[in-house]
Amino acid sequence: MRVEDNILPDLLPKLGLLAKYRPRLAAISAWNATHRHLKRGIAITPVKFGISFTATLFNQAGALVHVYTDGSVQVNHGGTEMGQGLHTKVAQVVADELGVPLSQVLVTSSDTGKVPNASATAASSGTDLNGKAAQAAARTVRDNLAAFVAGLDGCGAGAVEFRGGQVITPSAERAFDDVVKAAYANRIQLWSDGFYRTPKIHYDKQTLTGRPFFYFAYGAACSEVAVDTLTGEYRVLAVDILHDAGRSINPAIDIGQIEGGFIQGMGWLTTEELAWNERGELTTKAPSTYKIPTAADVPPHFNVHLWTEANDEDTIFRSKAVGEPPFMLAISVWEALRNAVAAARGDRQAVRMDAPATPERVLNALEMTPRSNS
Repeated sequence: MRVEDNILPDLLPKLGLLAKYRPRLAAISAWNATHRHLKRGIAITPVKFGISFTATLFNQAGALVHVYTDGSVQVNHGGTEMGQGLHTKVAQVVADELGVPLSQVLVTSSDTGKVPNASATAASSGTDLNGKAAQAAARTVRDNLAAFVAGLDGCGAGAVEFRGGQVITPSAERAFDDVVKAAYANRIQLWSDGFYRTPKIHYDKQTLTGRPFFYFAYGAACSEVAVDTLTGEYRVLAVDILHDAGRSINPAIDIGQIEGGFIQGMGWLTTEELAWNERGELTTKAPSTYKIPTAADVPPHFNVHLWTEANDEDTIFRSKAVGEPPFMLAISVWEALRNAVAAARGDRQAVRMDAPATPERVLNALEMTPRSNS
C-alpha cells in the first residue's frame, strides 16, 4: 500500500537532538579509544508499524452506553482490559462526549451477552475500535438529551453544550443530573448501542494487494550500551525514545505502554533464549531458565517523549495505537550491542550476531576475528 503519513523525516532528527546523539557518538568513540576491555556502543533506530487487523473482518466493534436517572453512566464494550488502560481510555471518551466527570463513568467487564461477536483485543487496535464504538453510543444519548433541552429553551440542538457536568444553552444552564431526570420523566431514551467499522481498509491475501492498514504509528529509539569484551556481559546504560501516539488520549498510559513495550522487546532481543534437549523437549520453560527482563534491567537513563502531532486519519480524538509498536524500538539495543562489538573488533567488518544477544552470543561475535589492542 502507498504510505501517506510518513513523519520519520521529522521525527528522527528531533530524537537525535533530544538524545544528543551526535555529541554522545563522539564521546563514545573517545571512550573506546582509551579503554581496552570495556567498550561502548550507541544506535538510533526507527519504527513504522501498520495499525489494523490484516484480516479485514475483525476491524469492527460494538458498545453500549446507559445513563441512569442519577446521572451515572455505565459503558460496556467488546474490548478486554488486561492492564493496558483500555477501560480508562474508553471511559474518558464517553465522559468527554457527555461532558461529565470521569468519576461518573463506570466501564463494566466485557461480556458477549452484552456486546456479541467481539473481535480479539489485539493488533494494538483496542482503543481505536472500542473507543469509536463507545463514542457513537454516547453521542446518540447526548443528541437525545440535546434535542430535549433545545425544545425546552427554544433553540437549535446544535446550540446545546455538554461540559463540566453542565448542559448549557444560550438561555440557561442546568446540571447534567437534573437534565437526565427531566428527560426520563419525559420518556427520552437514555441508552444506546454504538458500532464502528474501520474505514478505507481492504486486503487480498492471495494477490497481496489493497490497503491492510488504516494508518501507521512511528517512533524511534536511541540506546547506549557497555560491553565487557572479556566475558560478553553488557549493560544498557541509556535509552531515549520519541514515539508517535498521535493526539494522545492519556499520555500517562501511553508513556507506560511505551516503557513496558520497549523493555519487553529488549528481553526478546537480548535474554529470552529458547533451548531444547536431545529429546526435543523445551528446557527454557520456567523463570529459572527463561530469562525475561526485570526491573533490574531498566536502564538508569530512560526518557520517553511523545510526538504530539495529530493522526491524519479520523481515529478516536486523532490518537494512535500504542500497544505493540514500541516493542520494535528495542531493536536499537541490539544494534547498539553490534556497534560496541564493532568497536572492540576494529576490523571494519559487518558484525554477525544472532538474536537473542545473550552474553555468549556477544562473546562469539567478539571472537569471530581478532580484537584490536586499542
